[in-house]
Amino acid sequence: MAPLLIYGLVFIGVTAITGVIFFILGEGTAKTAERLDLFTGRKKKDDEATTILKKTALDRDKKSLLAALTPNVPSLQKLIVQADANITPSTFMVISLILAALGFTASWLAGVKLYLAPLLGLLLAVIPFAWLMHKRSSRLKTFASQLPESLELVARALRAGHSLAAGLHVVAEEMPSPIADEFNRVYEEQNLGIPIDEALKSMTERVPNLDLRFFVTSVCIQRTTGGDLAEILDKIGYVIRERFRILGQVKALTAEGRLSGVILMALPFLLFLIMLHIKYDYVEKLWTHPLGVKMAVGALIMQLVGALVIRHIVNIKV
Repeated sequence: MAPLLIYGLVFIGVTAITGVIFFILGEGTAKTAERLDLFTGRKKKDDEATTILKKTALDRDKKSLLAALTPNVPSLQKLIVQADANITPSTFMVISLILAALGFTASWLAGVKLYLAPLLGLLLAVIPFAWLMHKRSSRLKTFASQLPESLELVARALRAGHSLAAGLHVVAEEMPSPIADEFNRVYEEQNLGIPIDEALKSMTERVPNLDLRFFVTSVCIQRTTGGDLAEILDKIGYVIRERFRILGQVKALTAEGRLSGVILMALPFLLFLIMLHIKYDYVEKLWTHPLGVKMAVGALIMQLVGALVIRHIVNIKV
């Protein structure tokens, strides 16, 4: 490849990345400056309202450049909310695309064969999604572990004569994040006039936890039919703790199977990397020869089927 073409590609890539970074930072700075102007009085609310009324339909539907250039993925937005990640879907997609482009370009410039370069790009593009799923999973696990104690706090507040909203406020004040943040949001929403039932249902959308759904359903039914909500919450907390105890026993009994599954899944890829380093021409047949390609595809399919079977065996729901 001509050196001039290589330099041109590197220049275009660096310029694009720098432009995206400055665009993201500039958008946040503009919003901050606008809020400061409104707070200090340099920009009046009446003027802002007048400006809004004068906007055309195109201005009202105006979106940022990132949002316009990236697809709107509702499931991605939902994952970001559940993970409590401070990032927009459009920015997230741009980061993934940049990593994919960097991986492809680096592989190409390193002399890797053209049909293998997309693999590194795909691996780098998956990194933000893996980070998001890990952050979401960690947050949901922490929330689930904090829920029994939080329900007990609400039950104690109810027995002390406080309202349900006051009990939620106690959890927001006494418990750590993330459950404190979610309960505080419910408390603030009902203070703003949103029915507490609707605020609780919104929380179940942000936190897809089965035990939390039991709690919200119990509150909704109790507010309709009546009953001792404190006793109901105590029983729900007891059931959750017992389920955690049984789940721990199940994990201990299935630890050997899960470890075997991890080893069996990692062993073929580890051997592939070792053979790739020791005898490259031997492994090269897997993607240069038609029969080798079929063998590699068949091995990957069987590997996937085996992973699903092992996961089905050791994944015991409690």
